[in-house]
Amino acid sequence: MKTIVLVGFPGSGKSTVGRRLASRLSLPFYDTDSYFEGKYHITVSDFFAKYGEEFFRICEKSVLEELLSFPPCVIATGGGTPCQFDLMRRIKDSALSVYIKLSPKSLFDRILHSKKVRPLVSGKSPEDLLAYIEETLPRREIYYNQAEICVKGENMDINLLVDSIQQLLL
Repeated sequence: MKTIVLVGFPGSGKSTVGRRLASRLSLPFYDTDSYFEGKYHITVSDFFAKYGEEFFRICEKSVLEELLSFPPCVIATGGGTPCQFDLMRRIKDSALSVYIKLSPKSLFDRILHSKKVRPLVSGKSPEDLLAYIEETLPRREIYYNQAEICVKGENMDINLLVDSIQQLLL
């Protein structure tokens, strides 16, 4: 079995899908943001506010490298993780990557109604949030689209995803 890494924009469901996928495959599950918070004893939002995005990305890289060294597991990355420091290539070299793809409108609806605080969109008006998604998603998709598997997040069937992954792992 190989490690599986889920990539995609914030709000795409990486953590939710990751937990279900890990359960179905009897693998441990790790969310890079949760792991980061446990390791550094600070929330991602507070870290961003205190130290800035650049230092966060350096520490986030360290977290991902650590998780990729673990025995086979399922990892849900932060939305910007694969877009930094050539990490998408690193993910592909060490794991099976899965991009959970959603339209800007679906991402907007999910993020707007999310209880989770996301540092890069915190405090944005709905109009600014949609503009941010429409501007940022195409830049990030350059990395996300490199994943071995791309699934539509709006109508994803977890059973079909598990079947696809199992076929690739044979």
